[in-house]
Amino acid sequence: MRPTLSRWIRRCGWVSGLLSMGLGLSHAQANPPAPASPPPCARAVYLTFDTGHMAIAPLVAEVLQRQQVRVTFFAANEATREGDGSLGPHWAAWWRARAAEGHAFASHTWSHVYWRADAGPQAWRMRPSAGPQKGQESVWDAPRYCAEIRRASDRLTELTGQATLPIYRAPGGKTSPSLLAAAKACGFTHIGWSPAGFLGDELPSERYPNAQLLRQALDRIRPGDILLAHLGIHDRKDPWAPAVLEPLIEGLKAKGFCFATLPQHPQYATWTR
Repeated sequence: MRPTLSRWIRRCGWVSGLLSMGLGLSHAQANPPAPASPPPCARAVYLTFDTGHMAIAPLVAEVLQRQQVRVTFFAANEATREGDGSLGPHWAAWWRARAAEGHAFASHTWSHVYWRADAGPQAWRMRPSAGPQKGQESVWDAPRYCAEIRRASDRLTELTGQATLPIYRAPGGKTSPSLLAAAKACGFTHIGWSPAGFLGDELPSERYPNAQLLRQALDRIRPGDILLAHLGIHDRKDPWAPAVLEPLIEGLKAKGFCFATLPQHPQYATWTR
């Protein structure tokens, strides 16, 4: 069951930290991204997408291209309706095309693994929601967690030919201080989302219809906010995209907002140094 809106917001994880060694060989071999330019306007917001069932991914790409909006994708190898995973061969061309358009990419953990509880100074109870161990809770150590983050990052680099960002997003934003410290020690800073940027596309459409979510977002979003949406939610009956995505972008533009990727955020250097 998906957490409620209030629980999601409370779980947002934020941390800044030092980059360290260990980003992986494919990071070094990939084409490095160009240095981030400043945001294109004084009222920039930062739209991000986590992976999902991917059925709406082509529609999302069409809207972003039509609106000339660049976003940051956080990717895990989640179950899709094609059966090979959101980072599987079926979606390889889709990821390559997004890289060519200038989007940014970061890890969402390989098996979309949720933190459940701390189990010791350097151990955590974790539960993957994708892959062969889906739903099986077990105790992980720091090397295993780092490898989980890096595996998705390396696969994105393989698919896009582009170095991924030294950041990641924990599924659900569920973390603990010790878990975030372990990720930071192996080179990954956790980036969550702004409370107003929770766009609600994973909430039940019966209680949170698209019109309500659009109205709330346009009323609440402020400059500098990081926005969160997904590339498909299995259990939302009335899909959020494209019904809300393009009206949201157009509505924010009409209010003087522009869109940028996370490396253009004024605080990005502070988060990742």
